[in-house]
Amino acid sequence: MAPLSIVMAGSSGFLGTHLRRELERRGHRVTALVRRPTKLPDESSWDPDAGRVDSDVVAAADVVINLAGSPTLGNPHSRKWSQALHDSRVRTTAVLAEAIAGAQEPPYFLAGNAVAWYGDHGSAELPETADTRGHSLMTTVCRDWQAAARPAEDAGARVVYLRTAPIMERSSAPLQQLRLLFKTGLGGRIGSGRQYMPMISLRDWVGAASYLCEDPTAEGPANLCCVETPTNAEFTRALADALHRPAFAAVPAPVIKLAAGRVAPELLGSMNTRPQKLLDLGYEFADPDVTAVLASGLS
Repeated sequence: MAPLSIVMAGSSGFLGTHLRRELERRGHRVTALVRRPTKLPDESSWDPDAGRVDSDVVAAADVVINLAGSPTLGNPHSRKWSQALHDSRVRTTAVLAEAIAGAQEPPYFLAGNAVAWYGDHGSAELPETADTRGHSLMTTVCRDWQAAARPAEDAGARVVYLRTAPIMERSSAPLQQLRLLFKTGLGGRIGSGRQYMPMISLRDWVGAASYLCEDPTAEGPANLCCVETPTNAEFTRALADALHRPAFAAVPAPVIKLAAGRVAPELLGSMNTRPQKLLDLGYEFADPDVTAVLASGLS
């Protein structure tokens, strides 16, 4: 396909760094939005807190990608952390959506989001058509995050919401911490272990996001998760087997609720997500199940 002109927010983050590298490998031109004076020709300065972005840079793009946001790891009892978690995602999305809406020919928008949008659905399978439930911290953030992109949709832009599952990669959370815990023999299920636990390998996330970026028809929410979502107990067994360690420990639900505070529903809730949009578009997963995801993430 012809090279695309792409504007990316969050290009220096974990996912952004890998996605930018892949898009450039495919021949596309990526302009990074940075919160400092520009140093390179492939950068553009912006200040989302002040609502400032170069509208000409956005209007000239074929695709705008937003992966910006404060770290998801933090003190779950901290109001400052939870507010930053929310505002850093909503503000950046809103600023870009408004700039896209103001363009004469609105560019395609890949708006970051997360599978936490669905909330706890028990064992029910969750394709992109499923509803959103509950009022946990991340579910609320995801709703506002998605709503912030509405101006782009209203202006006629094609928008895809990247409902991303946790990335299982040994160099980052959560697998980085879980690997160390399980290697000491302290790993185990969380609560009952019956809750479904969405995930995806890094190479499939990058592959899927690139695929959506290049697809001329993709629109609406897209679940970026493995095809067969495991339960927490299945994940626990698979990780213990992969690391050749026992996993007899278990953390009772009341302990999780006390320790994790507002984030506890994300650990104890169940989301049996399915990447139906990607499957319908023809994306072929390299790591469709928990065993493959962990083998890729630990390699």
